[in-house]
Order: sequence, then C-alpha cells, then structure tokens
Amino acid sequence: MEVLTPEEVRALAAQGLARLDLDGRRVLVLIPDGTRSMPMALLFDVLERSLGPRVRVLDFLVALGTHPPMSDAHLSRHIGREVVNGMTASGRHIFNHKWDDPASFVDLGTISAGEIGEITGGVMRQKVVVSLNRLILDYDHVLICGPAFPHEVVGFSGGAKYFFPGIAGPEIIHFTHWLGALLTSYDIIGTEDTAVRRVIHRAVEFVDRSHSLLAPVVLQEGVAGLFCGPTIETWRKAAALSKQQHIVWLEKPVDRVLAILPEMYDDLWTGAKGMYKMEPAIADGGEVVIYGPHITEVSYVHGKLIDEIGYHCRDYFLAQWEKFGGYPGGILAHSTHVRGKGTYVNGVESPRIRVTLATGIPEERCRRINLGYLDPASVRPEAFRGLVVPHAGEMLYRVKP
Repeated sequence: MEVLTPEEVRALAAQGLARLDLDGRRVLVLIPDGTRSMPMALLFDVLERSLGPRVRVLDFLVALGTHPPMSDAHLSRHIGREVVNGMTASGRHIFNHKWDDPASFVDLGTISAGEIGEITGGVMRQKVVVSLNRLILDYDHVLICGPAFPHEVVGFSGGAKYFFPGIAGPEIIHFTHWLGALLTSYDIIGTEDTAVRRVIHRAVEFVDRSHSLLAPVVLQEGVAGLFCGPTIETWRKAAALSKQQHIVWLEKPVDRVLAILPEMYDDLWTGAKGMYKMEPAIADGGEVVIYGPHITEVSYVHGKLIDEIGYHCRDYFLAQWEKFGGYPGGILAHSTHVRGKGTYVNGVESPRIRVTLATGIPEERCRRINLGYLDPASVRPEAFRGLVVPHAGEMLYRVKP
C-alpha cells in the first residue's frame, strides 16, 4: 500500500481547509487523545498555518469520552509543541473534555423513546438526553480532526463520534455503548451502517453549531488518505477507505492469537482493542493472549467498578439484570466486549473463546475479574504457536466468507 508523504498530507489538508467557510469565525477543533494513531503534530501545524490567519479564534478540545485527561506534558508530545497550563505559546487553548463534571454540559434536546425504538429496530426503547460539552457554545464552528478505524461500539470510529461520545455527557455515552454491547462487537465491528452510528447521527442534528471534518485514514506505514468537508458525508468516505485498508482477511479461523499491544495503550480499558480486533478471526474454543507487560492497570478511570462486576458475556448480565442493571452501560459494555460472545444457561457461563492477559496486572486480579493469566516474562513472540499480531488494536482481522 502506497502512503502519502508528509508534504502530500500537508497539501491535502490545506486544500480541504481552504474550502471551508471559516473566515472571521471562532473555531473549536475536536482532536483525539493519544490512544489513536495519527500524525497529530503535523496536522496541528497545518491547522495553525491554514486557519490561524483566517479565523477569529482557534482553540482545541480533546475528545476524551471517558478516558483520563491529558497532562501538559502529554499534550506537548501529542501536538508537537509545548503546552503550559493548557495553552500553547501561540495562544491556542487546549482543553480536556470533563465527562464527569455535570457543570460542563448543556442539554440540547431529547430523542424520544419511540424514535430510539425505530432507530435501533426495537433493541432499546428509552428516551435519550442529548448533552454536550457547553464549550461548543463559545464558538461558531466545530471542526473535527480525527481518524477512522474499525470500532467495537459503533462499527467505524471517527466523524460524529467525536461529539458522541467524544465530548458528550455520561447518559448518551453509556446508552450508545450498551446498545453496541447488546448488538455485540463481534457482529458490528467493521460495519459502516449500525444502529449505534444512526443514533449518533440523529443526535448530531441537535447540535446548533456548524461543523465539519478533517479525517485521515492512518496505517502504521503512514497516511493512506485524507478527507475534508461536511461531517457525515466526509466520514462516509473515510470509513469506506478504512474498510479497504484496516481489515485483514484470513482464509480460515485461527486457534490462538498473540495480540502485542503498543505503548499508546496504558491500561486494559484502551488496550482491550487487541481483543476486539481479533475476536472475529478466532475459532470457537480458541484463545487470544493480550500481551502488554507495560500495562499494570485494568482502568485508571473505571477500575473499581470493573473489579466489582468482572468480565462476562452479554447474556450473563441480561440474565441477572436485577443485580447488574444499576451499573453504567459503558462499564457493562466494556466488560462484554472484552469477554466476547458467549452464553449463560442454567447459571453456567460459556464464553465462545478464552481471553488471557500477559500484562503487568497480577494473576490474582486477572482470575478475580474472570480473565486468564499468562506470565508476560514467559512470552516469546518468535516462539508463539499461533498468529502473532504486532501493534494490535487497529487492524481488524476477519475470516473470508
């Protein structure tokens, strides 16, 4: 696969931004955190050079969802220039989304239970309050700058997902994630038209600020393509290219996979993508080994709740809803995505595949949260019997139909 040179990325991005009607406007750019492969420093430079002279204000908001906030040091590495107290030397504010602060949100409207039932095909029927970070009200235009990848909750990431869940309130975050869990990651990952994506696109209609998208499609080798324009239309183009570039088709299912996690995943909450992207390619009764000695925590934000419920398949929770229904949907969804498909019959849980951690998380904790354990010091990738996937978490593996 040929990739674009940095100069070509700069030129394409500048051309796309030049077409946007942003002169004299206050612009807020939504950007990903460090858990997405992306030439953020290069694009940050392009945004400053292309939009800085044209717009009245140019600031940035990290679309964290429920991920931990980024420190100044982390932000500095991320955007390629020093950030002090959330600001660059050129006067650009770099805000972290505060998903757990009720004061940071504004309610934009409500999607009725009836409409949710229609959108989801009856999978869920409840009203959903559409709330977003109120910071958007201080700007005239919101520019999303983020990549597209196959995604376990919504099918493909990017686009309007930077609003929901990127800078959204907890209610719609937990709703969309549990909806994805009910549909199962196995069935929707790498699918462009999903019920979750339709809910997100409906929610975007409540956003009363103009918005657009700058979307690179990123491989480990470099940028495969870049699109700029109206949010939903542009996302569809990026997702179509991602579908071509980010799916590895195997001739038959594999029994064992070693998913080697890169350093950008610093807990299992983010590193579990090594499971999500491999699950469709693993044979019934097979095993995925998530290998990341640098990972010592289940989740820096949600670890306490995960310790309480453990990792289980969807049907385990549904059969015991009186016990688990009070937990946030996003936590339950993460649990089911990591454990994968399975059944729960007569009190017996039977996951389709085994999930084993070869990380810095102690064996006792792995067993307690219902995952397997393998001493990471014993793992030699070159001697592993099975499929070895370096830099796991972004390429989706599937079996040819």
